[in-house]
Amino acid sequence: MAKPVIAIVGRPNVGKSTLFNKLIGQRLSIVDDTPGVTRDRIYGEVEWQNRKAVVIDTGGIEPKSDDVILSQMRRQARLAIDTAEVIILVTDLKAGLVATDLDVANMLQKSGKPIVLCVNKCDNVGEPDPDFYEFYNLGLGDPIQVSAVHGHGTGDLLDEVFSHLNAEEADDEEGTVINVAVIGKPNAGKSSLINYITSEDRCIVSDIAGTTRDSIDTAVENKYGKYMFIDTAGIRRKSRIVDEIEKYSIIRAKMAIERSDVCVIMIDAEIGITEQDTKVAGLALDAGKACIIAVNKWDAIEKDTKTMGNFKKRIETDFAFMSWAPTVFISAKTGQRVDNLFTLINTAAANYATRIKTGTLNELLAQITTRVQPPTDKGKRLKIYYMTQPSTKPPTFVSFCNNKDLFHFSYQRYIENRIRETFALSGTPINFIIRERGEK
Repeated sequence: MAKPVIAIVGRPNVGKSTLFNKLIGQRLSIVDDTPGVTRDRIYGEVEWQNRKAVVIDTGGIEPKSDDVILSQMRRQARLAIDTAEVIILVTDLKAGLVATDLDVANMLQKSGKPIVLCVNKCDNVGEPDPDFYEFYNLGLGDPIQVSAVHGHGTGDLLDEVFSHLNAEEADDEEGTVINVAVIGKPNAGKSSLINYITSEDRCIVSDIAGTTRDSIDTAVENKYGKYMFIDTAGIRRKSRIVDEIEKYSIIRAKMAIERSDVCVIMIDAEIGITEQDTKVAGLALDAGKACIIAVNKWDAIEKDTKTMGNFKKRIETDFAFMSWAPTVFISAKTGQRVDNLFTLINTAAANYATRIKTGTLNELLAQITTRVQPPTDKGKRLKIYYMTQPSTKPPTFVSFCNNKDLFHFSYQRYIENRIRETFALSGTPINFIIRERGEK
């Protein structure tokens, strides 16, 4: 059975993301004193007394605001409330009970779901602060004192939350899940792609650059397989980053790359390829991840018979450092060729985890060195004794030779190309380690 879902909601800046991070045991949500830092729904997993549940962090709810972003944050929170089986309403002891708390409580009571009232920022241990008792006016039963920063009271909070959940444990899901990070510049269409794939407004979409701040995990299961898509903040040039929160967002995007198997590098077809696109791709390459180049908004381009071919030639030139990465032209708005994207993701993920037997590898090495003799220098010829693959993700090959200095880069590239051709290793980088015989 699926894991139960818990939603953390409340007005802005009461400490929802701090509590979320404490419950899941990692710093997944960005935490800052600025109201409205969290915008989309952020998912994590909490474990308590050998039971597991999915917990959702939401943006602060401003029930009466007409602001575009705030209204979409409110909509995201309502989607989380509809999904959840139990709701944690977070309030702020230091700020006291305010009118917005009452508005949020009234909204939650209409859902008919169990509500656990959390009074956060109770940092002093012992008798409750006199202001604590005013939260009984919300009519949600006994409030629970919590300090999300220090962890005080989180055990009592989880005891109460899990008392409202089914006692049966969720079975661990079978099957391999491919982690896919969607990366690129701001406004390239990353969130739109996630929304199309999930057929819901999973991520807030806006023309305002920097709308996505956190790295948002979205589980997807379809006819192609099981995936965890990670929507990331747009990565801009350092000179354009002035907001402290945006700095956190880019750190989160880089962390998302680190925990992915495949990176989908989104390029805006209307703008074309820029230097920043290649720098974003370089982050994925430096992390050693499988990569796919997705040219988005292809439906908005006026085309003739040569348009796609010319664009591919530009990609081959500007992305020559990852010529192994396949390219797909898509539209996140209409879904054009998104099915092809899944096929490429599966191929790249499989190649990323490919392991070649040592015997097979050395048979190929013998053919390679016979066809093109290893280089010589001052009468001394390179001898490659054997090759082995010690690890995957990405495939890593170790070659043992008589002299590392003779193993020129061009010959290494020749061997790499032959391995790629023989085993069809598209979509994944390949690592080569050169060692002299007897070297550990």
